[in-house]
Amino acid sequence: MAMKYGAARLASNLRHHYARSASLLHSHATSFGFKEVSEEEKSKLVGNVFNSVASSYDLMNDLMSGGLHRLWKDRLVSKLHPFPGMKHLDVAGGTGDVAFRILDKIKSVRHSARQGGLDNFNEETKIYICDINPNMLNFGKKRAIEQGLCEEQSLVWVEGDAETLKFQADSMDGYTIAFGIRNVTHIENVLSEAHRVLKRGGRFLCLELSHVEQPLFKQIYDYYSFKVIPAIGEFVAGDKESYQYLVESIRRFPNQDTFARMIADTGFQKVEYENLVGGVVAIHSAVKW
Repeated sequence: MAMKYGAARLASNLRHHYARSASLLHSHATSFGFKEVSEEEKSKLVGNVFNSVASSYDLMNDLMSGGLHRLWKDRLVSKLHPFPGMKHLDVAGGTGDVAFRILDKIKSVRHSARQGGLDNFNEETKIYICDINPNMLNFGKKRAIEQGLCEEQSLVWVEGDAETLKFQADSMDGYTIAFGIRNVTHIENVLSEAHRVLKRGGRFLCLELSHVEQPLFKQIYDYYSFKVIPAIGEFVAGDKESYQYLVESIRRFPNQDTFARMIADTGFQKVEYENLVGGVVAIHSAVKW
Protein backbone atom coordinates (compact mmCIF):
# COMPACT_ATOMS: atom_id res chain seq x y z
CA MET A 1 0.00 0.00 0.00
CA ALA A 2 2.85 2.40 0.83
CA MET A 3 4.38 1.81 -2.60
CA LYS A 4 1.02 2.35 -4.31
CA TYR A 5 0.41 5.57 -2.37
CA GLY A 6 3.93 6.84 -3.07
CA ALA A 7 3.63 6.13 -6.79
CA ALA A 8 0.23 7.86 -7.00
CA ARG A 9 1.57 10.89 -5.19
CA LEU A 10 4.55 11.05 -7.53
CA ALA A 11 2.26 10.81 -10.56
CA SER A 12 0.22 13.76 -9.28
CA ASN A 13 3.34 15.88 -8.75
CA LEU A 14 4.76 14.99 -12.15
CA ARG A 15 1.68 16.12 -14.10
CA HIS A 16 2.48 19.75 -13.31
CA HIS A 17 6.01 19.34 -14.69
CA TYR A 18 4.99 17.54 -17.91
CA ALA A 19 2.68 20.41 -18.88
CA ARG A 20 5.60 22.85 -18.98
CA SER A 21 8.24 20.65 -20.60
CA ALA A 22 7.45 21.30 -24.28
CA SER A 23 7.53 25.09 -23.93
CA LEU A 24 10.98 24.99 -22.31
CA LEU A 25 12.59 23.29 -25.31
CA HIS A 26 12.56 26.50 -27.35
CA SER A 27 12.90 29.19 -24.66
CA HIS A 28 15.93 31.07 -23.33
CA ALA A 29 15.06 29.60 -19.97
CA THR A 30 15.71 25.89 -19.85
CA SER A 31 15.39 23.05 -17.38
CA PHE A 32 17.76 21.36 -15.02
CA GLY A 33 15.64 18.44 -13.94
CA PHE A 34 12.41 20.00 -12.70
CA LYS A 35 14.04 23.40 -12.05
CA GLU A 36 13.89 26.29 -14.49
CA VAL A 37 17.33 27.82 -14.93
CA SER A 38 19.17 30.02 -17.42
CA GLU A 39 20.96 28.34 -20.31
CA GLU A 40 24.35 29.37 -18.92
CA GLU A 41 23.48 28.01 -15.49
CA LYS A 42 22.37 24.66 -16.91
CA SER A 43 25.73 24.07 -18.59
CA LYS A 44 27.51 24.65 -15.30
CA LEU A 45 25.11 22.50 -13.31
CA VAL A 46 25.32 19.56 -15.73
CA GLY A 47 29.09 19.87 -15.69
CA ASN A 48 29.06 19.69 -11.90
CA VAL A 49 26.89 16.56 -12.02
CA PHE A 50 29.32 14.68 -14.24
CA ASN A 51 32.35 15.92 -12.31
CA SER A 52 30.72 14.43 -9.25
CA VAL A 53 29.68 11.05 -10.71
CA ALA A 54 32.66 10.29 -12.99
CA SER A 55 34.53 8.05 -10.53
CA SER A 56 31.46 5.90 -9.75
CA TYR A 57 29.83 6.08 -13.19
CA ASP A 58 30.25 2.43 -14.21
CA LEU A 59 29.25 1.03 -10.84
CA MET A 60 26.15 3.20 -10.63
CA ASN A 61 25.09 2.26 -14.17
CA ASP A 62 25.32 -1.41 -13.22
CA LEU A 63 23.38 -0.91 -9.99
CA MET A 64 20.64 1.30 -11.47
CA SER A 65 20.00 -0.89 -14.52
CA GLY A 66 20.85 -4.28 -13.05
CA GLY A 67 23.58 -4.50 -15.67
CA LEU A 68 21.10 -4.06 -18.53
CA HIS A 69 22.87 -0.94 -19.82
CA ARG A 70 25.52 -3.26 -21.24
CA LEU A 71 22.93 -5.10 -23.34
CA TRP A 72 21.37 -1.80 -24.43
CA LYS A 73 24.73 -0.54 -25.68
CA ASP A 74 25.37 -3.85 -27.45
CA ARG A 75 22.04 -3.40 -29.22
CA LEU A 76 22.95 0.16 -30.20
CA VAL A 77 26.20 -0.98 -31.81
CA SER A 78 24.52 -3.88 -33.59
CA LYS A 79 22.16 -1.40 -35.28
CA LEU A 80 25.12 0.74 -36.38
CA HIS A 81 26.70 -2.04 -38.48
CA PRO A 82 30.32 -0.87 -38.00
CA PHE A 83 32.85 -1.66 -40.71
CA PRO A 84 36.66 -1.43 -41.10
CA GLY A 85 37.84 1.93 -42.36
CA MET A 86 34.82 3.83 -41.07
CA LYS A 87 35.04 7.28 -39.52
CA HIS A 88 32.76 7.34 -36.52
CA LEU A 89 31.84 9.98 -33.94
CA ASP A 90 30.61 8.96 -30.50
CA VAL A 91 29.31 12.04 -28.67
CA ALA A 92 28.97 12.28 -24.88
CA GLY A 93 30.99 9.07 -24.90
CA GLY A 94 33.76 10.00 -22.48
CA THR A 95 33.78 6.66 -20.65
CA GLY A 96 34.56 4.85 -23.91
CA ASP A 97 31.81 2.31 -23.31
CA VAL A 98 30.24 2.64 -26.77
CA ALA A 99 33.49 3.34 -28.63
CA PHE A 100 35.17 0.20 -27.26
CA ARG A 101 32.21 -1.88 -28.43
CA ILE A 102 32.38 -0.35 -31.91
CA LEU A 103 36.11 -1.05 -32.10
CA ASP A 104 35.59 -4.67 -31.01
CA LYS A 105 32.91 -5.12 -33.67
CA ILE A 106 35.15 -3.68 -36.39
CA LYS A 107 38.01 -5.96 -35.36
CA SER A 108 35.61 -8.92 -35.49
CA VAL A 109 34.46 -7.98 -39.01
CA ARG A 110 38.06 -7.61 -40.18
CA HIS A 111 39.03 -10.96 -38.66
CA SER A 112 36.12 -12.71 -40.39
CA ALA A 113 37.06 -11.07 -43.69
CA ARG A 114 40.65 -12.24 -43.40
CA GLN A 115 39.54 -15.78 -42.69
CA GLY A 116 37.49 -15.60 -45.87
CA GLY A 117 40.46 -14.36 -47.87
CA LEU A 118 39.15 -10.79 -48.07
CA ASP A 119 41.40 -8.10 -46.61
CA ASN A 120 41.17 -5.15 -48.94
CA PHE A 121 40.24 -2.59 -46.28
CA ASN A 122 42.66 0.20 -47.09
CA GLU A 123 40.97 3.02 -45.20
CA GLU A 124 42.13 3.65 -41.64
CA THR A 125 39.46 3.27 -38.97
CA LYS A 126 38.95 6.30 -36.73
CA ILE A 127 36.56 6.41 -33.78
CA TYR A 128 36.34 9.88 -32.27
CA ILE A 129 35.21 9.95 -28.64
CA CYS A 130 33.84 13.42 -27.96
CA ASP A 131 32.79 14.66 -24.53
CA ILE A 132 32.43 18.13 -23.03
CA ASN A 133 33.61 16.93 -19.62
CA PRO A 134 37.38 16.34 -19.21
CA ASN A 135 36.85 14.18 -16.12
CA MET A 136 34.71 11.75 -18.10
CA LEU A 137 37.33 11.65 -20.87
CA ASN A 138 40.08 10.98 -18.32
CA PHE A 139 37.99 8.15 -16.89
CA GLY A 140 37.59 6.69 -20.39
CA LYS A 141 41.32 6.95 -21.10
CA LYS A 142 42.04 5.14 -17.84
CA ARG A 143 39.65 2.37 -18.87
CA ALA A 144 41.39 2.15 -22.25
CA ILE A 145 44.70 1.58 -20.47
CA GLU A 146 43.13 -1.10 -18.27
CA GLN A 147 41.79 -2.86 -21.37
CA GLY A 148 45.12 -2.72 -23.18
CA LEU A 149 43.96 -0.08 -25.67
CA CYS A 150 46.31 2.75 -24.70
CA GLU A 151 48.27 2.35 -27.96
CA GLU A 152 45.16 1.90 -30.11
CA GLN A 153 45.52 4.42 -32.96
CA SER A 154 41.87 4.08 -34.01
CA LEU A 155 40.63 5.79 -30.83
CA VAL A 156 40.80 9.59 -30.76
CA TRP A 157 39.76 11.45 -27.60
CA VAL A 158 38.30 14.93 -28.13
CA GLU A 159 37.01 17.46 -25.61
CA GLY A 160 34.11 19.20 -27.33
CA ASP A 161 30.54 20.45 -27.19
CA ALA A 162 27.82 18.42 -28.94
CA GLU A 163 26.11 21.69 -29.95
CA THR A 164 29.21 23.10 -31.70
CA LEU A 165 31.28 20.20 -33.02
CA LYS A 166 34.81 20.81 -34.29
CA PHE A 167 34.53 18.28 -37.11
CA GLN A 168 34.16 19.04 -40.80
CA ALA A 169 30.85 18.67 -42.61
CA ASP A 170 30.20 15.36 -44.40
CA SER A 171 33.13 13.69 -42.63
CA MET A 172 31.59 10.85 -40.59
CA ASP A 173 30.11 7.49 -41.56
CA GLY A 174 28.36 7.11 -38.22
CA TYR A 175 27.25 9.11 -35.19
CA THR A 176 26.19 7.73 -31.81
CA ILE A 177 25.12 9.39 -28.60
CA ALA A 178 24.19 7.28 -25.57
CA PHE A 179 22.57 8.71 -22.46
CA GLY A 180 23.80 12.18 -23.32
CA ILE A 181 21.33 14.16 -25.39
CA ARG A 182 18.88 14.83 -22.57
CA ASN A 183 21.66 16.73 -20.74
CA VAL A 184 22.26 19.32 -23.45
CA THR A 185 20.77 22.81 -23.49
CA HIS A 186 19.49 22.77 -27.10
CA ILE A 187 18.50 19.37 -28.45
CA GLU A 188 17.85 20.87 -31.89
CA ASN A 189 21.44 22.14 -32.12
CA VAL A 190 22.83 18.70 -31.30
CA LEU A 191 20.69 17.07 -33.99
CA SER A 192 21.67 19.75 -36.51
CA GLU A 193 25.37 19.21 -35.81
CA ALA A 194 24.94 15.43 -36.10
CA HIS A 195 23.32 15.92 -39.51
CA ARG A 196 26.06 18.33 -40.61
CA VAL A 197 29.03 16.08 -39.83
CA LEU A 198 27.54 12.89 -41.29
CA LYS A 199 28.25 11.88 -44.88
CA ARG A 200 25.38 11.08 -47.23
CA GLY A 201 24.26 7.61 -46.19
CA GLY A 202 25.71 8.07 -42.71
CA ARG A 203 23.78 6.63 -39.77
CA PHE A 204 22.57 8.47 -36.66
CA LEU A 205 21.82 6.44 -33.53
CA CYS A 206 20.70 7.71 -30.13
CA LEU A 207 20.29 5.54 -27.02
CA GLU A 208 18.40 7.37 -24.29
CA LEU A 209 16.30 6.76 -21.22
CA SER A 210 12.75 7.41 -22.30
CA HIS A 211 9.07 7.12 -21.36
CA VAL A 212 7.04 4.17 -20.08
CA GLU A 213 3.36 4.21 -21.06
CA GLN A 214 1.92 1.01 -19.57
CA PRO A 215 0.11 2.34 -16.45
CA LEU A 216 1.06 -0.29 -13.87
CA PHE A 217 4.66 -0.53 -15.06
CA LYS A 218 4.85 3.28 -15.08
CA GLN A 219 3.81 3.45 -11.42
CA ILE A 220 6.48 0.94 -10.46
CA TYR A 221 9.08 2.68 -12.63
CA ASP A 222 8.28 6.11 -11.15
CA TYR A 223 8.56 4.76 -7.63
CA TYR A 224 11.90 3.09 -8.42
CA SER A 225 13.18 6.22 -10.18
CA PHE A 226 12.31 8.79 -7.55
CA LYS A 227 12.72 6.75 -4.38
CA VAL A 228 15.31 4.05 -5.06
CA ILE A 229 17.79 5.57 -7.53
CA PRO A 230 18.60 8.72 -5.49
CA ALA A 231 18.97 6.54 -2.41
CA ILE A 232 21.44 4.28 -4.24
CA GLY A 233 23.31 7.39 -5.40
CA GLU A 234 23.58 8.65 -1.84
CA PHE A 235 24.70 5.28 -0.46
CA VAL A 236 27.22 4.35 -3.18
CA ALA A 237 28.44 7.68 -4.52
CA GLY A 238 27.57 9.99 -1.63
CA ASP A 239 25.59 12.12 -4.08
CA LYS A 240 21.80 11.99 -3.91
CA GLU A 241 21.28 15.28 -5.76
CA SER A 242 23.02 14.24 -8.98
CA TYR A 243 20.88 11.13 -9.27
CA GLN A 244 17.75 13.10 -8.42
CA TYR A 245 18.62 15.29 -11.41
CA LEU A 246 19.11 12.14 -13.51
CA VAL A 247 15.57 10.87 -12.96
CA GLU A 248 14.04 14.34 -13.33
CA SER A 249 15.90 14.92 -16.62
CA ILE A 250 14.41 11.72 -18.03
CA ARG A 251 10.89 12.98 -17.36
CA ARG A 252 11.65 16.32 -19.01
CA PHE A 253 13.03 14.68 -22.15
CA PRO A 254 10.61 14.47 -25.15
CA ASN A 255 8.75 11.19 -25.52
CA GLN A 256 9.65 8.73 -28.26
CA ASP A 257 7.32 10.11 -30.96
CA THR A 258 8.16 13.74 -30.25
CA PHE A 259 11.88 13.06 -30.37
CA ALA A 260 11.46 11.12 -33.64
CA ARG A 261 9.72 14.16 -35.15
CA MET A 262 12.56 16.41 -33.99
CA ILE A 263 15.06 14.13 -35.74
CA ALA A 264 13.00 14.16 -38.95
CA ASP A 265 12.62 17.95 -38.79
CA THR A 266 16.43 18.21 -38.82
CA GLY A 267 16.46 16.59 -42.27
CA PHE A 268 17.13 12.96 -41.43
CA GLN A 269 15.36 10.20 -43.32
CA LYS A 270 14.16 6.72 -42.31
CA VAL A 271 13.61 7.80 -38.71
CA GLU A 272 12.70 4.86 -36.48
CA TYR A 273 12.84 3.93 -32.83
CA GLU A 274 12.92 0.73 -30.84
CA ASN A 275 11.69 0.57 -27.24
CA LEU A 276 13.59 -1.63 -24.81
CA VAL A 277 12.20 -2.78 -21.45
CA GLY A 278 8.81 -1.27 -22.17
CA GLY A 279 10.18 2.16 -23.04
CA VAL A 280 12.57 2.56 -20.13
CA VAL A 281 15.09 3.18 -22.90
CA ALA A 282 14.68 3.79 -26.62
CA ILE A 283 17.06 3.62 -29.56
CA HIS A 284 16.28 6.17 -32.28
CA SER A 285 17.92 5.66 -35.65
CA ALA A 286 18.02 7.68 -38.86
CA VAL A 287 19.99 8.16 -42.08
CA LYS A 288 21.29 11.29 -43.79
CA TRP A 289 20.55 11.36 -47.51
